[in-house]
Amino acid sequence: MPDFFDIDTLFFTLWGYPMSYLEFFGVVSGGVAVWLSARAHVWSWPIGAVSVVLFFFLFYQIQLYPDMFLQVFFLITNLQGWWRWKHPKPDEANQHQELRITRMPARRFAVWALAAGVATLLLGTFASHLHAWFPVLFSQPSAFPYVDSFTTVMSILATFLMIEKRVECWYVWLLVDAILTYIYFVKGVKLVAAEYFLFCFVALFGAWNWTREYRGYDPPKPLRP
Repeated sequence: MPDFFDIDTLFFTLWGYPMSYLEFFGVVSGGVAVWLSARAHVWSWPIGAVSVVLFFFLFYQIQLYPDMFLQVFFLITNLQGWWRWKHPKPDEANQHQELRITRMPARRFAVWALAAGVATLLLGTFASHLHAWFPVLFSQPSAFPYVDSFTTVMSILATFLMIEKRVECWYVWLLVDAILTYIYFVKGVKLVAAEYFLFCFVALFGAWNWTREYRGYDPPKPLRP
């Protein structure tokens, strides 16, 4: 059995690009999970948990440390999201007895966005010093510490919005996916970059699909404060 979690253990080579087991199966499971999310399917959460475990090892090996830490958060929230969608309160349930899609009040979203900006500065500073503070664990400097921190923080925001089934999560994901497409391409994990490029279109579809379902509820229920 090859070292599955080593990015240098090759699964195959395609058009001169060496593909590891880790990258391939992380991309496939992540792609399925995101597509199911766009369709508001609850199985997106457990399948996504598989992907984040694989990406944890991938990002460590290409020095995207904020992204690596983000996978721990994703693993926990995938389990949380699975439970939240399947066990809504009576006034939050749709016709399938799953959590209804809602929108977030603009003022609350603005507060969350401001907090995300502050968190980006703090995390970026921390990431930029990891190799100096913990040289045994992080032998190389963090790549793109502030940009990577921004996408990490915004991914956290988008995940909390998705757990609550807020339409706005897809617009945040669109921004994150566009930036990460560039970062992953530059870092040489080109299949991951290609996947995130496709995720941009999935995010657009998710925004359209969730908005359509939200507008189709009859009668509409008031938003929770």
